[in-house]
Amino acid sequence: MKVVALAGGVGGAKLADGLAQVLPPEDLTIVVNTGDDFEHWGLKICPDLDTVCYTLAGLANPETGWGRVDESWQVFDSVTALGGADWFRIGDRDLGTHIERTRRLNAGETLGAVTAAFCRAWGVGPRVLPMSDDPIPTMVNTDVGVLPFQEYFVHQRCEPCVSGFRFEGVEQAEPAPGALEAIENADAIIFCPSNPWVSIAPILAVPTLRSALAPPPTADAAAPSPLPKLGEGRPPGGRVRVAAVSPIIAGQALKGPAAKMYTELGIQPSALAVAQHYLDLLSGFVLDTLDQQQAAAIRALGMNALATDTVMKIKDDCKRLAEEVLQFLNK
Repeated sequence: MKVVALAGGVGGAKLADGLAQVLPPEDLTIVVNTGDDFEHWGLKICPDLDTVCYTLAGLANPETGWGRVDESWQVFDSVTALGGADWFRIGDRDLGTHIERTRRLNAGETLGAVTAAFCRAWGVGPRVLPMSDDPIPTMVNTDVGVLPFQEYFVHQRCEPCVSGFRFEGVEQAEPAPGALEAIENADAIIFCPSNPWVSIAPILAVPTLRSALAPPPTADAAAPSPLPKLGEGRPPGGRVRVAAVSPIIAGQALKGPAAKMYTELGIQPSALAVAQHYLDLLSGFVLDTLDQQQAAAIRALGMNALATDTVMKIKDDCKRLAEEVLQFLNK
C-alpha cells in the first residue's frame, strides 16, 4: 500500500511518525510544507521540514515538538549578547543543520537533494520531500499589514488579526522531483492534522499537485469512478482515497493559530469547518471523539467520518492513530 502524507508543523510530524511506524519505508512519502521557510542570520531555515525530519529520526525535542533534543544555546546567547536578532531561537545542534543546508544550497544542490542527504544521515527511512525546490514564502495579510509568516508567527506571536494568505511565486513553482509521481501512484493520501491555512494550503497551491489529488472527471463520465480498494492502485484518470485528520478539537487547536485564523476569517472553528475546507478533495475525515456529534454533518457532505482519539501525546499514540486512519481508509 503506497501512502502519501501532506504535513507541516508538530501535529503533522507526529502523524507522519505514526505512519512511519506502521508502513514499510518504501511505501511512505511525506510531502512537507515549505511556505514557512525563511532566511535568518544569513542561513536558510526550513522549520516544517526540520520538525518532520527530527521527529522521524527521534531527534526532536519531546517537550516542544520542534527543535532538537538535548539542545544547548551557547551560540544563540553569544549572538544575542552582541546585538543579534533574538526573536527566533536557534539551538547549537539545530544551527548545524541550517549551516550545512545553506552551504549545500549555495553550492547548487536543490532543497530536495539536501533533505534526502540529511534523512540518510539521520537514518530516516520514508521519503521526505519538500513541496517544491522553489521558494514559496507564505505572506500573511493582517490588520498591521502584510507580514512574512515567521514575522507573524514567531516575532509577533500570532497577535495580528489575519484576513488572508498569499503564497509568493507559487504560480511559477514546480513540485519537487518525486512529489507528483508519489501522489499519482499512491493508494491513499492523508492530510495530517496540520494547519489548513498555512501548512496544507501552500502544498495544495503548487500547480499540478492539487489536480493530481482529485483528477477532474472525464467529459463522457456519468459519475466519478469508484474508489479502488487499498493496494489495488488507481485506475487511469481515477480517484484515490484521501482522508484528512482534523487539527481542531472542541473548537481549539492543540498547537498553533489555526482556530484563531478561522475565527478572524469569519468561520467558526470546528472539525466540520475543516471538513468543509477540504470538501472537494476528501473521501474520508477523521475527527476527535470530543466532536463526534459533528460526524453526521460531515457525512452529509459526502464523505465517510471516523470519530476517535486524535490527541498524540506519546509515540504509541502516533502509531495507534496512524493504524486507525489506515484501517478507516480501507473500508
